[in-house]
Amino acid sequence: KTIDVVAGVLWHNGCFLGTQRIRGSHAGYWEFPGGKVNQGESRINALARELHEELGVSIESADLWRTITHETDEQRINLHVYHITRFSGEPQAQEGQGMRWLTPREACCLQFLEVDMPLVRELAGEVAQPVPDVAAFGWLEQPLLEASPAV
Repeated sequence: KTIDVVAGVLWHNGCFLGTQRIRGSHAGYWEFPGGKVNQGESRINALARELHEELGVSIESADLWRTITHETDEQRINLHVYHITRFSGEPQAQEGQGMRWLTPREACCLQFLEVDMPLVRELAGEVAQPVPDVAAFGWLEQPLLEASPAV
């Protein structure tokens, strides 16, 4: 069984938002906010939905950074990670989860999910300036939401 999951690296003043799981087998672990892509839903729409549900924010710009495949005995997870440098609203823990703005180096000291930890380490090595520079990462602007098919 294959599951598509999206996650957002929300940036603000050189820090990204980490959230802490409150349920399940990984309760207490830190992660990038996001969640599962529903059947028939585009990844970018799933990201927008998940961040609105979890944090009460609306994304204005999302750039695909990495896709990682993580396999367990029961399933294969395709994790699609986006950098988000523009969003509206102040992040609020809508589901009671812990959350914190972290520098990439601070994040390396926290217990992130196994699948996220290599990304956290990469961010700590890549980010040399206090605020990420989109041009320096080679990101391209993309339309945020895909048009819905005509009914």
